[in-house]
Amino acid sequence: MPLARPDRWTPIFFLDDAVALAAGHRPCALCRREAYLSYREAVSRAAGADQFLDAAELNRLLSKERLRPGRGLVRAADRILWSANIAHLPAGTVIVEGIRPQLVLDDQLRTFGFGGWVEPVARPTSKVVSVLTPPMSVAALAGGYVAQLHPTALSPRSSDR
Repeated sequence: MPLARPDRWTPIFFLDDAVALAAGHRPCALCRREAYLSYREAVSRAAGADQFLDAAELNRLLSKERLRPGRGLVRAADRILWSANIAHLPAGTVIVEGIRPQLVLDDQLRTFGFGGWVEPVARPTSKVVSVLTPPMSVAALAGGYVAQLHPTALSPRSSDR
């Protein structure tokens, strides 16, 4: 069975929740049940839903927010970026500065590296940035969902190993 078949469950793995959310995914309802329930609750509250949104609806909404219409497995050029003031973004959001993604933390930014989040820089207090994390996941983060971050996101010094 080929990996990434359309309309089929595919096991995928990310550095941490921030990367997964930025890629337009949500926590798995099977293997990360508590995280999924927390995410679903935060998104449903943010959407003003009368009842919790189900996994299919969450997936549909995320799909609309992460990709422009297109085809194929390689969809990087179809990614949707949006603008926001960094002062209003919660920790766990991923932005794009130049060509490198950066993780927003409470008081700093960390650049993505394949070995983890690297050298911290001070978080600007006000600046319009390009946001990679879809709006629905930013709403979840703002509404109480706590992203599980790679240890390098919180270490005093990190290196791209």
